[in-house]
Amino acid sequence: MTSGSVHRRGAAREAALARAVKDGLLGPHAPLIGLLDVDGVLAAVEALNEAFQGPAVAQHTFAAKACGLVPVLRLLAEAGMGCEVASPGELEQALAAGFTHDRLVFDSPAKTVQELDFALAHGIAINLDNFQEMARVDRLLAGREACGPIGLRVNPQVGAGAIGAMSTATATSKFGVALRDEGAVDAVIEAFARRPWLNRLHAHVGSQGCPLPLIAQGVRAAYELAERINTELGRAQITGLDIGGGLPVNFDDEDDRPTYADYVAELGTAVPGLFDGRYALITEFGRSLLAKSGTIGSIVEYTKSAGGRRIAVTHAGAQVATRTVFMPDAWPLRVGVFDAAGRPKQGPTEVVDIAGPCCFAGDLTATGRELPAVEPGDVVALYDTGAYYFSSHFSYNSLPRPAVYGYRTGSGGRVAFALVREAQSVRGVVEESGLSQADALVGLCSGNAVTHPGR
Repeated sequence: MTSGSVHRRGAAREAALARAVKDGLLGPHAPLIGLLDVDGVLAAVEALNEAFQGPAVAQHTFAAKACGLVPVLRLLAEAGMGCEVASPGELEQALAAGFTHDRLVFDSPAKTVQELDFALAHGIAINLDNFQEMARVDRLLAGREACGPIGLRVNPQVGAGAIGAMSTATATSKFGVALRDEGAVDAVIEAFARRPWLNRLHAHVGSQGCPLPLIAQGVRAAYELAERINTELGRAQITGLDIGGGLPVNFDDEDDRPTYADYVAELGTAVPGLFDGRYALITEFGRSLLAKSGTIGSIVEYTKSAGGRRIAVTHAGAQVATRTVFMPDAWPLRVGVFDAAGRPKQGPTEVVDIAGPCCFAGDLTATGRELPAVEPGDVVALYDTGAYYFSSHFSYNSLPRPAVYGYRTGSGGRVAFALVREAQSVRGVVEESGLSQADALVGLCSGNAVTHPGR
C-alpha cells in the first residue's frame, strides 16, 4: 500500500472505533468487538493481483483458516479469489460463501477416504500429502480420469524461519514428501510416471517468520523438480505449481512490508522461469490479505498496580489472541488506547500491562508498553488482528465469541457497519457444552444410559 493508503486505513480505524462506541456496538453491554476494514481487504486483493500480472496464469486462493467467517469468504469470492481449505468445516464454509468447486484447493495432511472421494467427484483441486494418500486416490479413481487438478505436496527441507511452529519446510516437517530424504526424488518421479492424472506440485515453506529468500528457495526446489519430471517423462505433465502463501506481516508499525510486489521480485530473481507462462501458478495467501485490516476493541474494566507495574484489565485475552498470549515474542500486537467516547488518548504515558479476562496469570496481550494513561471505561484496541484472531476462538473459561463487524468509511467520517458474526450468547456457550446431554453421565451411573444416542 502507498503511504496515502496506510493513512486512510489508520483514519478509518479510528472513525470506526468512535462510531462503534457511539452506536453501542462496543460498550458496557458489549465489551468486546472485532472490526474489519472492508476497503483495506479489497485493496490487499488488488495489490496481490497487480503483483502477479504477466504471462503466467495465477489463481489466487484465500487460506480459509485465516478467517473462516462466511461473509468474509463471500467478500473474497466476489473479489475474484479462490479458496484453499484444509478441513470439512472449511470446505463447507467456502461452499456456503459461494465458491464454486473449480475455485477450491483442498489441502490437509489427514484427508479421509470420504473427503478425497467428495473432492474427486466434484473436480476440486487436491494436493496430496504422501504416497499412502496417493494410493487411496488410485483406488478411488480405479482407472477413471480425474475431474480436477491433483498435485503432490513436497517438502523442500530448506529450513526454518524465526518461528518454528510456522515453518513447514524443516527436515522433519509433518507436511509433504521430504525431498532430501534418500530416494525421495526418484520415488516422486516414478509416481508421476505411473499416474498421468498427477499434474501439479505444491510447496509451502511456512508463513510468519519466514523471510522472502527462504520462501523463494522452497519455490525454486518445486520448480526445478517440475522441470526434471517433465523432461524425464518427455511430456508437460506438470502444468501447475502451487507455491502456497506465507507472506509475513509487519506487526511493528502501520506499513505493509514486505509487499506482494517484493515477493514477486524475489521469486523472479530466484526462479527466473517461474513466470514465463509454462506453469499456472496457484497461491494460498491468508494472513497477509486480512491482518492489517482487523482491529479488536475492548472496554477496560479495571486498572490496578502490582509490584510497581500498572495493569489494565480488558475483555480481550487468550480467547481471541491465543497466539499472542502464549507466544508473545513471536506474535506481538500493537496497542492503541482510546477514551470512553472512542477518541485516541493523548498526554503523558505510563508503563502498563494489558491483561485479558482469562483465569491464568499469563493472559496478557501486551507487557510493559508505554501508553497514554489507561482508565476504567477506556477502549483498548489490538491492531493487525484481521487474520486468525476473529475466527480461531479459544474457549478457555467458556468465554463467548465476540461480535464481528465489517465497516466502510465515507466522506465526512461517515461509517457504515455490517454484521459479520453475532456475539455468542452465554446460553449458546452452555448449549455447546452438552446441555442437551445434561443427564447422560448420571444416567450411566444409574444404569439408565442410552448407548450411542443418535445412531
